[in-house]
Formats: sequence, structure tokens, C-alpha cells
Amino acid sequence: MTEPPSNAVPSPAVLDAFGVKGTPVPLIGGQGRSVLVGGYVFKPAEGAEDEIEWAASLFERLAPSSGFRVPLPLRATEGRCVVDGWTAAEFLTGEPGPHGNWAGVLSVGRAFHAALRHLPRPDFLDRHTHPWAVADRVAWGERDIDVIGDLAAPFSALLELRRAVKQDAAQLIHGDLTGNVLFAADEVPAVIDFSPYWRPPVYAEAIVVADGLLWFDLPSHLLTGGSDHPDWQQMLVRALIFRLVAHSESAGPSGRAQSGEPERYARATDAVVRRVAALRE
Repeated sequence: MTEPPSNAVPSPAVLDAFGVKGTPVPLIGGQGRSVLVGGYVFKPAEGAEDEIEWAASLFERLAPSSGFRVPLPLRATEGRCVVDGWTAAEFLTGEPGPHGNWAGVLSVGRAFHAALRHLPRPDFLDRHTHPWAVADRVAWGERDIDVIGDLAAPFSALLELRRAVKQDAAQLIHGDLTGNVLFAADEVPAVIDFSPYWRPPVYAEAIVVADGLLWFDLPSHLLTGGSDHPDWQQMLVRALIFRLVAHSESAGPSGRAQSGEPERYARATDAVVRRVAALRE
């Protein structure tokens, strides 16, 4: 499958295939590659076509659902989900969290994961080799890796904290909820940009909290948000390893972290280290 260049917009032929008319308008987010046309979001297809078809079919089965919305995919001629490297889905209104909506993001995540609870594990997860897939495996001790020097100290501290946990509750989860829940007045929140992983749902919640520690002003009480789960602290440790390794794997030829990121990871790791130490006393 040929992917459109980063500055591309869907051609008239692509729009015709999807039965959409209008002028493409760039959208904020989506790595700057999504455009709005005639009430639909067009973006370059990511992943193999069988994965895209799987995700489209999943969202078609989920909608409508209580507790959350999902964008329905738009299918083109003969039911295709991809045309010349482009996909399309309905545009959903709303502002992304988590600012002011931390509890909402976590609550919607729980409703979303409850709807996925009985779905089988997709085989294509084993084929993923992108930085986040590598990071997920490292976080769960399924792979060893050396991170870039800028992040070596917090990585080592997190590995020291990691302990074995049971994975009997593993299921399909969204591994990037933090900025992908939309909130709109008089509408239930919307879940977008599904990033599938096969882990316990509380791990997805821990990733949201880890993101809050790293890049947002996380309300202090949320550091213990899943503390009623026996493995909450271990999920939070894994979530930070996940984000740290993904950053390391995305560092590029320079082998250096982006400015300010080593300090972010050091602060977040220190917060978790102190939390774990307090619970052991």
C-alpha cells in the first residue's frame, strides 16, 4: 500500500470513490496529516489493509454504544476502507482531554474496554514493530533493549521497581487514550484513533496517569487513581517504561532525547519511586 506524502490532500478521484465533495481543510492533531472534507476526516492509512478493515469493522459493531461514541468509518466503492492510501471516517465534534476532564477520560476508557472485553486477540499485533509496540513488549519484560543515554538513569530505576504480575485479565485495550477522547456539550464522549494492545485494562488507565505525570499538570489524587487494583503500582511502572522506551526508539540518528524530555522522565520516575517506597513502609 502506497502512503500519501505528509503534505498531501486526497485527490478528486479519492473523494469521488468515497462519494464526498468539498475542499480539504487541514485539522489540528493527527500529526498534521488529517483533513476535513464534507463532514468526514480523511487521513493517510496506517498499517496493513487487513488491520484497517479489522478496525473499521470493530467500530461499526461498537456504534452506537452507551457511554461513548466512536467515529463510523466511511466505506468507498465495493466496500473498501482504503483508496490510494487514504481512509475516511465521520467527523465527531468535541474538544480533546485531558485538561479538566481527567476523570472523564478514565471513565470513558473503562466503558470502552468493557465493550471490548470478549473480543479475541488479533494476530496482527505480533507483526507490529513500531516504537510503541517495541516499548510495550519491553514494559512487560517480553523484550530487553538498551535505551539512549539521556534516558538510561530513569529507565534503570523503573526496571528496579518492576515486579511480576498476573496477566489473566489481558484483553484488547486502547493504549493511547489521553488525548484521544473528545468532549462535547450534550454528547457522550468520543473515543478516536484506536491504538490496540493486548493488556489488562488497568494498564491503559496507568498510561493516562503516566502521560499526566510527564506532560500535563496531573491532579495529585490521580497518582493513586487505580490503587484499588492490586497491581496498580506495577501498571504505573510499566506505563512509564512504555512511554520512555517509545521515546528512545523514536530518537532518530542523533541518539538524543528531545530537549527537556530527560528531565520530564526523571521527575515522573521520581514521583513513582517515592510513591512505591511510601507504600512499602
